[in-house]
Amino acid sequence: MTDDINRPRRPAVEPEIIPPGRAQSFDRPHGRVYVSSGTRHRIYVRPLGPIGIALFLCVLGLLAAIFLLALVGAVLIWIPLLAGLFVAGAVLRLWRR
Repeated sequence: MTDDINRPRRPAVEPEIIPPGRAQSFDRPHGRVYVSSGTRHRIYVRPLGPIGIALFLCVLGLLAAIFLLALVGAVLIWIPLLAGLFVAGAVLRLWRR
């Protein structure tokens, strides 16, 4: 029984390999679309251009700014709390004398 668990299983559906002569390709302005007969899947493949890289870096910078603001906000919330604890400790120490 343990041999059946450790043995790799075959995939339920075999992938279809389309020879280059059978696939239809349609030229797009920024890439290619490959469509085989009988399927409804289209795959757009194109490299990331300068505008895409700039947008990606802007989104990355925005996420970093949001993280930094959250970090600064957390620090700004803790400063008054720690100051209040310090003052309470000083008052309690003077009151005990």
